[in-house]
Amino acid sequence: MDFGSRNHGHGRMPSVDSDHEMPMHARRPSAPQSLGRRLSRRKESMQHAHPKPPLTPNSTSIPQSVANPLLPSAPTSPPTPAPSPTLHQRSPTAWPPSLDDTEDSITEEARHVFGRLKTAAKENWLRSLVEMCDNHSLSFLHQIISPRLKKDPFKALPPEMCYKILEFIDDPKTFVRASQVSRRWREILSDDQAWKKLCEKHAYRRMSTDSIGSSLTTSASASQILYGQHLRSASPSRIPDNMSAIDENPEGVPVSPRTTLTTSSSRRNKKAKPKSTHRSHFKQRYLVESAWRKGGQVTPKHITPDQGVVTSLHLTRKYIVVALDNAKIHVFNTKGDHQTTLQGHVMGVWAMVPWDDILVSGGCDRDVRVWNMVTGTSVHTMRGHTSTVRCLKMSNANTAISGSRDTTLRVWDLTTGLCTNVLMGHQASVRCLEIHGDLVVSGSYDTTAKIWSISTGQCLRTLQGHFSQIYAIAFDGQRIATGSLDTSVRIWNPQDGSCLAILQGHTSLVGQLQMRGNTLVTGGSDGSVRVWSLLSNQPIHRLAAHDNSVTSLQFDDARIVSGGSDGRVKIWDTNTGALIRELIQPAEAVWRVAFESERCVVMASRGRRTIMEVWDFTPPAEAGEVEDEERPIEMRGVGGKEGDQEMVDVEEEMDGGGAMLGAYSTGEDESEDMTD
Repeated sequence: MDFGSRNHGHGRMPSVDSDHEMPMHARRPSAPQSLGRRLSRRKESMQHAHPKPPLTPNSTSIPQSVANPLLPSAPTSPPTPAPSPTLHQRSPTAWPPSLDDTEDSITEEARHVFGRLKTAAKENWLRSLVEMCDNHSLSFLHQIISPRLKKDPFKALPPEMCYKILEFIDDPKTFVRASQVSRRWREILSDDQAWKKLCEKHAYRRMSTDSIGSSLTTSASASQILYGQHLRSASPSRIPDNMSAIDENPEGVPVSPRTTLTTSSSRRNKKAKPKSTHRSHFKQRYLVESAWRKGGQVTPKHITPDQGVVTSLHLTRKYIVVALDNAKIHVFNTKGDHQTTLQGHVMGVWAMVPWDDILVSGGCDRDVRVWNMVTGTSVHTMRGHTSTVRCLKMSNANTAISGSRDTTLRVWDLTTGLCTNVLMGHQASVRCLEIHGDLVVSGSYDTTAKIWSISTGQCLRTLQGHFSQIYAIAFDGQRIATGSLDTSVRIWNPQDGSCLAILQGHTSLVGQLQMRGNTLVTGGSDGSVRVWSLLSNQPIHRLAAHDNSVTSLQFDDARIVSGGSDGRVKIWDTNTGALIRELIQPAEAVWRVAFESERCVVMASRGRRTIMEVWDFTPPAEAGEVEDEERPIEMRGVGGKEGDQEMVDVEEEMDGGGAMLGAYSTGEDESEDMTD
């Protein structure tokens, strides 16, 4: 049989592995499947193949069919040992490639093929590989893939979009944590515009424009010129301090040469303050708010050895002024250090109002006195009232209005000490008054309130509706609020004198009122404090504040501070109505409370003595600047306690030391929670 003709003729069996005899659609499977088959067959062939041993130098190729030429009876000769090959006779060992080398070449070939595939083919290949993986392999894939999918948005996005994203963040802790992520994040979060938005969200205003009981005007006025003669007559050692109130003179008011010299020298001696930014301002305000909630440093002072009744309290940027029923007026600086005692009244002082270094007071001796708080001297004694002066307000630095039990109001010119107008119309004691612009509103025991023109002295409106005496009044130019012994609060329209709303809820005398924007806060002898919305004329919060009468009340955008006859001072959250803390240790009674943004003054009776507690919430001054830009600094909270760590561990650029911002002036409470 001719095997060659069978293998080379036309009757040859087709081979299944031949690519030449297969159809086109069968010879070209998909690229991933074809490559997978080839790699699999190649790997299997390498695993099952047994490599042949290498030829040795003494190996021969004698066929096994050659017969042994020796006779069977002849002994077998011992094998002749092969000579050791020389250096030139050694043949290289022809080992086949190892399995690892083969897999490396397969992997490299797979990478080249994968790189040439289209996107859809790549996805199919990857999907088939993932389906072949177990949990361990999938976990390994996740660890590799997950970091590659993460993107830093502040690196990928332009700065404008990054700043827009920051506008949606209202938590300061998030800002501080984010600034520690990377240099890029730190650069974005160091932009002052982002912190400005955060200040607006938290209502951290750059400068307060609210005034309660005194003006924020700092420019020199005609009254300051008037009091300049008293300053010049003082001792030379007192003159530098006397000029501090007129340090800024934008209007060009003439001053003495000594004043000019002192002012210029004091400006040269002032240390240049670092530029204040919104970021440093936010940091300072945040630390102050934290101190209001948990910290604060208190300085107690004994005012009188006996139990004198505090009739009036005012806290300004420079002074703490306390009036007593023993005819004395004590003046302290804002730290509680005694400055001077104003003596001149012969009976109890029941009303006073400060303006810069000026103080106007009135009392049971029926006199209205004008004082210079720097020198402690009386500038004018103005007479005209025939009974106790119960309330006082100033419309500007030169004009004061007083209300008396003689049923009249008087307008005084403080530059001359003369009465320019007598406002007559009430039928009983004038208990309270409030000023806005050229209008003054007075509340009386005759159950009415009247609107007067200060310049003309005419009565413009009479507000009738209460059934009992009016004890408190508030006026913001658009609305008038009156509190009465009939337990109600009425809201009036000053344009036509109509009653807009009657706020009911108190069960006793409403003797405390304060209006701020669209919010009204009232305090009564029933011990309750109520927060009202002037848009809906409905109560927002009902606070069971004290066990007895509310003797003092003040609030701002963040907090309400109330003092009561039960000897307690409580701080409430204005927005939520929640109790934040009790400020002082319980006393026998709390006479008056006044506060500004970073300070609070409490007048109370403890141990049968009148005491004053000055609470300071100012954050401590920071240490020297840190040169390393990336190193955070640590600040201590007020009172030695560690502050909020997320807000404290911030970069040194957030300079919290800056200038003291303008604070709220206080002193609304002219009225006592008692009937006359």
